[in-house]
Amino acid sequence: MATAEINGAAIVDFTSFHRECQQALGFPASYTGTMDAWVDCLSYLRDEDGMTRFRLKPNEVLELVIKDAAAMGAQVPDILEEVTFCVAGINERYEDYGEKPALKLVLR
Repeated sequence: MATAEINGAAIVDFTSFHRECQQALGFPASYTGTMDAWVDCLSYLRDEDGMTRFRLKPNEVLELVIKDAAAMGAQVPDILEEVTFCVAGINERYEDYGEKPALKLVLR
């Protein structure tokens, strides 16, 4: 299973969240650092678009691990809640296209 680890303790605002994600997930230089762009990049995990450093096979799942999730939840609970909501929405998008969900959010 493909895995990307994000350091939740380093996330104190949306800027640091997007910086950590861009580094861990390999988003392109053109990444705009918004939640819309985050969702867009993770919606192409099985395509050749190069939106992340990951290219999943048809049934493969990317495990998105947030280390020190408790620290992130204490510092920026709204961002952690939005990430959880967006992961569910991204997986729904995959299902709408007849594919299996592509993300598994793991809070450690």
